[in-house]
Amino acid sequence: MDQRVNKYNQPIGEELYNWEKRKFPSDMYYVGKYTIVTRLSPAHTNDLYNAFRNSHPSNWTYLPDEPPHNYEAFEQTLLEKIESSSYIYYAVLNKETNKPLGYFSLMRIDQANGVIEVGNVNFSDALKRTRMSTEAHYLLATYVFEELQYRRYEWKCDSLNAPSIQTAKRLGFTYEGTFRNAVIYKNRSRNTSWFSMLIEEWPLHKQALTRWLAEENFDDKGVQVQRLESFK
Repeated sequence: MDQRVNKYNQPIGEELYNWEKRKFPSDMYYVGKYTIVTRLSPAHTNDLYNAFRNSHPSNWTYLPDEPPHNYEAFEQTLLEKIESSSYIYYAVLNKETNKPLGYFSLMRIDQANGVIEVGNVNFSDALKRTRMSTEAHYLLATYVFEELQYRRYEWKCDSLNAPSIQTAKRLGFTYEGTFRNAVIYKNRSRNTSWFSMLIEEWPLHKQALTRWLAEENFDDKGVQVQRLESFK
């Protein structure tokens, strides 16, 4: 496509016709083959507390929170997340048991420009590196791109958080660069790695994820036959 120029012969971006600001994320209930993603609620507190208590404390190294040490403190922390007006949290449930095993949020929500970020991903050991984990991200991306119609979906993490970086790339996010000295948390300086996925890229990523999540791609022990990367 030819580059658009204005009357001064300066290059300008693609024109967006009838653009309207996007809806703010809210309640949702998406059911997959193995997972359910829905709005985080106080009813999830007890099961999440148990799931996190049975997870390795290293899971919290790159999160702003600390591992739960007592139920009352965890309950208060979770309630603050539920009541947040700027971070919208969603629970990830095992479809077989209907019990939550982790949560993530939609944040840095820019309705005017159609930009949104997935963050504060806290998956218990029972959820990490499973079909449920991948499907949870698939369902949230479906909500972002197909229902809310945001045009840019972001993923950011500590540049030292290798598992998060690997997950972002595996899911199809594109690395865009590192912001140096971007954040201070837990008395540490953080360089932040930025990734994004665009709405026009979503159909191909959705197709790959759908094929990977298919039941025939797993043996009777739940082990994948082909890696997600092989479907791209």
